[in-house]
Amino acid sequence: MSNSTGDGVPPMADPSKSPHAYNPLPPTQIKRCLDACISTTNNFVAQGFPQFLNDWIASVEKREENARSNKEQLALAEIVKLLQQRAMDMQAHYLELLQQCFLDFSHQRLTTATGQERFIRNEGLTLVDNSELEETIAITSICHRSDSQLSEVLWALHQRLALLNGGKKIDERGNPVSPIQFCDALRRTMQGLNLDVRTKVVGYKHFEAALIKPLVGLYDDLNAYLESEGILPNLRYSAVVRQDVESGSQSTPSQTDQSHEPDQQEEVRTQESEPSAPRRRATDRIFDDAERRNPGQYQQGLVSAIQLLQKHLGANTLTAGQTHSQVPLKGVPEGPSTMGLSEGTTKGSALATEPLVGVVGVMQQQLASQAKGFADVGMGDLQPQPVATVSNQLVAELQKSAGKDGRADEMHTIELVGLLFEYILSDDQLPDSVKALLSYLHTPVLKLAFIDKDFFEDVDHPARVLLNQMAEAGARWISNDGTSQYNIYEKIKTTVFQVLEKFGNDVKVFAEASLDFSSYIRNVSRRQDLMEKRAMEKARGEEKLREAKILVNSKVSQLIDGRDLPSPVLLLLLLPWSDYLSFVILRYGSDSDACQRALQVAQDLIWSVEPKLLEVDKVKQLELQERLQSALQAGFETIGYEQNKSRKLLDAIAALQQLALKSQKAEPAPEPMRVKLETMAAEKAGNVHTESSKATAEESQLIEKLKLIEFGTWLEDDNGKRIKVAWYNHKTMHYMLVDQQGRKVAMSSALQMARAMIAGKLRIIAGSTKPFFERALENIYHSLNARASGELLNRE
Repeated sequence: MSNSTGDGVPPMADPSKSPHAYNPLPPTQIKRCLDACISTTNNFVAQGFPQFLNDWIASVEKREENARSNKEQLALAEIVKLLQQRAMDMQAHYLELLQQCFLDFSHQRLTTATGQERFIRNEGLTLVDNSELEETIAITSICHRSDSQLSEVLWALHQRLALLNGGKKIDERGNPVSPIQFCDALRRTMQGLNLDVRTKVVGYKHFEAALIKPLVGLYDDLNAYLESEGILPNLRYSAVVRQDVESGSQSTPSQTDQSHEPDQQEEVRTQESEPSAPRRRATDRIFDDAERRNPGQYQQGLVSAIQLLQKHLGANTLTAGQTHSQVPLKGVPEGPSTMGLSEGTTKGSALATEPLVGVVGVMQQQLASQAKGFADVGMGDLQPQPVATVSNQLVAELQKSAGKDGRADEMHTIELVGLLFEYILSDDQLPDSVKALLSYLHTPVLKLAFIDKDFFEDVDHPARVLLNQMAEAGARWISNDGTSQYNIYEKIKTTVFQVLEKFGNDVKVFAEASLDFSSYIRNVSRRQDLMEKRAMEKARGEEKLREAKILVNSKVSQLIDGRDLPSPVLLLLLLPWSDYLSFVILRYGSDSDACQRALQVAQDLIWSVEPKLLEVDKVKQLELQERLQSALQAGFETIGYEQNKSRKLLDAIAALQQLALKSQKAEPAPEPMRVKLETMAAEKAGNVHTESSKATAEESQLIEKLKLIEFGTWLEDDNGKRIKVAWYNHKTMHYMLVDQQGRKVAMSSALQMARAMIAGKLRIIAGSTKPFFERALENIYHSLNARASGELLNRE
């Protein structure tokens, strides 16, 4: 019997006899296998990529249909056009990038950065903006899900491809068809397109459905082909996980046995009992819940990026000068909390003999005792806690006990909690009184962060939920003018001081406080939302009437423009008949037959009072007069126009028609009267075009920005009163403003708002509708990123 395969390829070594030994594959077989893998991959992409593009374009078109402004609609239309025009080029470029992956693989130089590794390059920090961060999170989430779903076939493919790679182990970074290669190729394909980050993230979603989830079929085909080539035909996948009794942690045999292996770690194992798929990366833990809720996935990615920045900036990145100035409270003696650590905890090195949690607990007790004297302190008189001072003192004490670079994790925790509360004290969305209240949670939250390591990573943590609830309630119902709706200030105050007093080491204290607070807020919100809904429905009706009046005014102005018409005709068309046209449009629509008939009546009226020189026109007018009088009378009755006025108008029209039959021209309305009537009609219609034409360049620029304002945006006047943009009519450019109880304050035009802002009488409260904690993490990330950027510039 021959000892070689049909094409001269030597047989694989018997894995049962030599678990680490293998015979190198001949170059001809490696090239044949790689060419076949490239062809199979190209066919797979050719089937899925067009579907991905079609689904992506369809989703952008849907966004275009639901756009909230003309500017957004035009931008999305341009994106649709761009994707349609570049579809073929994108697919060709994408295939080129995947083929480059195979070329790099054949030269053993394929090492694509995965997920969080993109933040770190060349042992330094690569600074990324927020859009790149979101794109990286989207890619990492896709790869994390696919690693879990495709672990078995992907692991087998890694083992077989390793034999085409000179026998060296590979993982997803070195596998030319791993999910990270597919995603990274798409990222590089999109680099040449001018796309916003939201469009890109939506694209990744459709890409995952069309190309990543079906990868199991591609991997099955590649594994089957390589197996037919005699490459590890007996390979089996075995997921073995054992419990570490002492530590309580789980590990795979590859993790626990690796330290006992000889130098053959770089060789491929081929025995039947090969351990499970590649080990899960520790940094991927932040994306465990990514598939369940995108906001949580994004926040977890921010936490991971912040932690990376902290490590690269060093153990102690707290800076001086962040301390908020403290003013003694009226009637309240200055306590230990406003002085940092008490004498009992600062003599010598307290942290050297007492656990850090215990020291923070002592600080909390002191603060809770001091807070009992705050019962009579009014809103606006309570001073915030010196967050930065407390944080710096804790770090200093920690360095005394553990050295300057010791216990870095604890220092990072102190810094991160401190930055969180520094953001609270600087958040423009929060009234000053709420900032002061929430600052008293700094100490219990710091202790919580030491006790519960999942505080920053768990988006549903009770303490995080409670902070979100109180921040949102404070911004919604408390103003800087000293007013608090629905007694919200007292409710926040009670909740804060209860947590301060009761929290020991049980997270249930935060959970119970959150449940109680949310129950209270839910009842308040229900009442306010109902009031706001009624106000909005009424405003929408008023705006529809305004739109109809503006449209009618425009159509009637076109009819009378350039014509010397008598006063009765101008009066009838610009006032009562415009009201009737508005009624018809509201009831039947601007394209209805009823609307066309009403407009035809107006045209016939104008024609009927013009001098008739031809006999045929006189005959036509005699036939038209009675029908025209009946139509006008019916219109007046429909809108309830005064009978006396309507009779006078119809009599005046009849007299003008008699003059026309005699071929005589009626005297046109005097210019001052015409201007007056047209102005009255425009003002009655609420025509904003006349108003906008008077705007200055600065006002016009601000009006354009106001067109992009989000519903729910808070504004504050020069007296500290807060109002909210509940709704915006982009046709009439009017904004519905409501107070903190949900009552309509005004329907303000964009020009009125712009002028108030320029005069300093109104300002937009900076921020967004995102939850407080997400805004805080973004702020912390950008702050640390800027600090790291400064350090890199200094090094250069």
